[in-house]
Amino acid sequence: MNDEVLAQLDIVLVSIHSYMTLERAEMTERILAAIENPYTQIVGHPTGRLVLRRDAYAYDMERILDAARKHGVVMECNASPERLDLKDTHLRMAKERGVKVVISTDAHTTRGLSDMQYGVQMARRGWIERKDVINTLSVEKLLAGLRARPGAALQSKGRVASAPQQPASKQRRPI
Repeated sequence: MNDEVLAQLDIVLVSIHSYMTLERAEMTERILAAIENPYTQIVGHPTGRLVLRRDAYAYDMERILDAARKHGVVMECNASPERLDLKDTHLRMAKERGVKVVISTDAHTTRGLSDMQYGVQMARRGWIERKDVINTLSVEKLLAGLRARPGAALQSKGRVASAPQQPASKQRRPI
């Protein structure tokens, strides 16, 4: 999506859903580009793994977490039993860097909401505490704790900021 669309969203969560076989350096750069986008607030299922079906793609998690810290981007701990992504060692790395986490179920139906327990268990294995998890907060505090997006200050004063206009040749490539 282009920045004009992203500017209209309440929360921007980005995830890889294609081209998962890129080389390590190229996949890392792809994820870093997504994190550097000023509208990105959360990276969903960051390694792309599907338990017993697809390995995580190649990436440099240290660089990714360092960028998340630098840009104030939250990392998802995906509670779906099919994903359990991030794994405990990556969650620990995130905590050590001060990167906040959101635990979510990746539920595509209400039935999947009960999977939250698996995300909490995985987070505990990574030494994640309640203070490290943004969705333990009230909605107001959660939204305030997310990375501020361009124009957010104007929007909070009752004025709607328009998204930056960029020529098509300068628009960011979608992840």
